[in-house]
Amino acid sequence: MTASTEKRTCLACDKLLKGRIDKKFCDDYCRNNYNNQQKAKGSHSSLVRNINNALLKNRKILASILPDTEETAKANRDKLQRLGFQFKYLTHIYTTKTGKTYSYCYDYGYLPLDNDWFLIVKKKEE
Repeated sequence: MTASTEKRTCLACDKLLKGRIDKKFCDDYCRNNYNNQQKAKGSHSSLVRNINNALLKNRKILASILPDTEETAKANRDKLQRLGFQFKYLTHIYTTKTGKTYSYCYDYGYLPLDNDWFLIVKKKEE
């Protein structure tokens, strides 16, 4: 069979494909279903997904505490934990020249203060 007469089938449901020669799926549902199944096959996919979700939730919590009009805000540990913040998940750490260590969840960070208080900051866009 030549490439032009070869029968091609959908990767997800095996239905006969019509149309473009490079078409792999019969519709968006099959394409999404196939790609979701491929992602689920990864051995660590649920672990990675759960960590990413925790990081995004932490970022959202920090963003909710820091108003857009302010450069900093303060919150105590109890409030952060009540909102669901998980201190063990962060994307990176930044240490200033003066030795202060900020923990970040993407572009939002926090600096531990005295008595379980934290200074919430947002990284300035460069």
